[in-house]
Amino acid sequence: MNSGIINKLQWRYATKKFDPNKTLSEEKLEILKEAFNLTATSYGLQPLRLIVVSDPEIKEQLVPISMDQQQVKDASHVLIFCTESTVNSKYIKEHFNRVEDIRDTPREILDPFELYLLQSFSEKKPEDIEQWMTKQAYLAMGNLLTVCALEDIDACPMEGFDPEKYDELLQLTQKGLRSVLVMPVGHRADDDMFADLKKVRRGVEKVVISI
Repeated sequence: MNSGIINKLQWRYATKKFDPNKTLSEEKLEILKEAFNLTATSYGLQPLRLIVVSDPEIKEQLVPISMDQQQVKDASHVLIFCTESTVNSKYIKEHFNRVEDIRDTPREILDPFELYLLQSFSEKKPEDIEQWMTKQAYLAMGNLLTVCALEDIDACPMEGFDPEKYDELLQLTQKGLRSVLVMPVGHRADDDMFADLKKVRRGVEKVVISI
């Protein structure tokens, strides 16, 4: 298949070794930030925040609470996907006020949907809202992984870290946030043996069912 996007996705892999001497340009970093902001989320509520870590000392401190994975130290930046501590009525109302301001949408159109979400979230258990927000974080990471591939940025999606210790180190609780996912980004090291390995996938005929 001759496709630029497919070729880029073939190029990307979960980078195991970053070149610590290579830093992402500000332009590339801004692309990742904008892509995060433009990520699709349920109801458009964006219950997420992105922490971007570049400080070498902090990255060093992240290693022991990331299962000793050196990627968080050697990468140019470490992206930490966080969820809000909660989505309450104030948060939902602020969203609809933003819709009204940006789109100039009449209140008679917005109010029924706003009331629906206020009622729906008031009936949800906190753990259900937390699980819902976590799913949005995975959507955002998936989007950024593709953007990284298109922009020739190496990345490593990570679940292997201690969220509570991340939250403590970065004072995320005080910011009303919880860490969910981690993604070091930068440029692969020349001697990363995993860079040239063939991808192992089940194959389109096995994973896609046409009805």
